[in-house]
Amino acid sequence: MEVLLIAGLWLDGSVWDDVASTLRSLGHNPVPLTLPGQGDGSTSATLDDQVAAVLAAVDSAAGRPMVVGHSAACTLAWLAVDARPEKISKAVLIGGFPADDGKPYAAFFELRDGAMPFPGWAPFEGPDSVDLDEEARRAIEATAIPVPEGVATGVVRLTDERRFDVPVVLVCPEFTPAQAKKWIDAGDAAELAKVTHLDFVDIDSGHWPMHTRPTELARLLATAADAA
Repeated sequence: MEVLLIAGLWLDGSVWDDVASTLRSLGHNPVPLTLPGQGDGSTSATLDDQVAAVLAAVDSAAGRPMVVGHSAACTLAWLAVDARPEKISKAVLIGGFPADDGKPYAAFFELRDGAMPFPGWAPFEGPDSVDLDEEARRAIEATAIPVPEGVATGVVRLTDERRFDVPVVLVCPEFTPAQAKKWIDAGDAAELAKVTHLDFVDIDSGHWPMHTRPTELARLLATAADAA
């Protein structure tokens, strides 16, 4: 099965290299995506540009791909499901929850000179970064790509309720399945509360398991793809 891999903020498709290698060995066809504004030199990319790039990958896939989103890109994966519910076999969301219709995509941190740069590690102290050593932190920060303002502040638009019939797997890294269920029940993830087939998978890592647990993450993704 084709597995479309969408990285979160400040990352490009290369962050999936180790995960993709294991997925191939397990018989799947991983397709890491580097989207407009993710290191291609574009500072004027918008959320619509990134959605269009994901949809182009969905439309060109052989069969019905599984779409994987990490962190903020869980919303990108979900926007693809909304736009192509009949073409996507499953969505896997890693360490994040889809934004609601009408909300900004990822206006989380300060914008400078038309972009949202990596804010340093202070906002991620604790469970998010507990498994990252200093070398890993330096490597992530050194390669972090500022997110174009048009992406970060883009408004999420969801229109097709058939999205709720597409199976979803929520991979829980820095939080547990029990915590995720509690947040969903409390109304903090309204989109996931409406999903017909929602499964939870735990992984003992921080927020970036593709860095610290790539083989384990790949095996979880392969299991999800096999089930699809």
